[in-house]
Amino acid sequence: MLRFFPALIVLLAAAGCAPLAVAPAPTVAACPPPAACPACPICTTVEPPKPAEKPLQTADWSELPGWGEDDPRNAFTAFVASCRSLERQAHWKPVCSSARELNDKSAPTLRAWFEAQFQPWALVNPDGSRNGLITGYYEPILKGSRQQSRGYAHPVFGPPEDMIVVELAELYPELKHLRLRGRIEGRKLIPYYSRAEWTPQESKRSPEALLWIDDPIDLFFMQIQGSGQVQLADGSRVRLNYADQNGHPYRSIGRWLIERGELKAEQASMQGIKTWARANPARLTELLNANPSLVFFRELPVEGSGPQGAMGLALTPERSLAVDPRHVPLGAPIWLATTRPNSEQALTRLMLGQDTGGAIRGVVRADFYWGSGVEAGNQAGKMRQQGRMWVLMPRGYQVPGTANNAPK
Repeated sequence: MLRFFPALIVLLAAAGCAPLAVAPAPTVAACPPPAACPACPICTTVEPPKPAEKPLQTADWSELPGWGEDDPRNAFTAFVASCRSLERQAHWKPVCSSARELNDKSAPTLRAWFEAQFQPWALVNPDGSRNGLITGYYEPILKGSRQQSRGYAHPVFGPPEDMIVVELAELYPELKHLRLRGRIEGRKLIPYYSRAEWTPQESKRSPEALLWIDDPIDLFFMQIQGSGQVQLADGSRVRLNYADQNGHPYRSIGRWLIERGELKAEQASMQGIKTWARANPARLTELLNANPSLVFFRELPVEGSGPQGAMGLALTPERSLAVDPRHVPLGAPIWLATTRPNSEQALTRLMLGQDTGGAIRGVVRADFYWGSGVEAGNQAGKMRQQGRMWVLMPRGYQVPGTANNAPK
């Protein structure tokens, strides 16, 4: 997802859309007689940079820690739901068809079914390392109102009508997963409002607000999570789900606090940031504006299952992951080996890559969906663990750009 407008200039130039000036050949002076030339110094040997490792490398089932102990039934149900999108691709059709025809859904049978249908591929970072950052997210429950009042003064907006979204892949297929957001000023498309620039817009756009929230820091963290439930005064609830974003890059306010010496690294959890914000109300705007990214929502009913992820499917608590779709196919099963929040206790289980996130960038990088409510928030807010990941692809799948040496 392209989040910074000037970067487009570089991308389009690389794609051949901008003329490139060609420098003239340098003039070479006549060489003096060999006897007059000083001896050249011995050049220092410079090692060429190592090529980046391929993000997917074949693996064996025995490499997956804890594979034999996990109960894959919830993950299997989530996979069948993912098939609504996956089976549009030919290499997923047979395995999705087999999943729907499977009658015995006991844990041992499902494990055997996964082993027969899939080949595990280890996710590997460009530098060859196999560990990466695993964080957590959840669906918060906020207090809100349909009307603005002194107690409910912080608006939630849907995507604004003056925000232009350009899907770059429609013009340049190599820019898949990237889009540009901006607004028209005169005859130019310029970056859309950052968070700080948007604040003055709120008063004149107030009739367009979906809801009004009582606490600005809770609203901010709902934007980070990408969804939330809002409890109204009459006891009813509505669900707000991610609809779009302003195109600016995500910046961690936890890191901003650490860099300024306001918090230590171990204190910069969601809970620690909220505590700092409530103790420093005069600096709250400064803190929030450190993240120029701004999320817009759409309203959904609460009834039924969880919030929708990037695939438009309901997320499954403790079985859905947000991943980087540049490296991990959305909807694919993923074996995750990490530890529980603030713990060394192993957390190994079969997950589904059903969501994305502005901060989820890299091969071995994921966000673990914990569910809704306070306890899920406690787990998500503390989670910043190291972990490894294996993506399960249908047997016979050919990884682009590689010789497929996986067993058939």
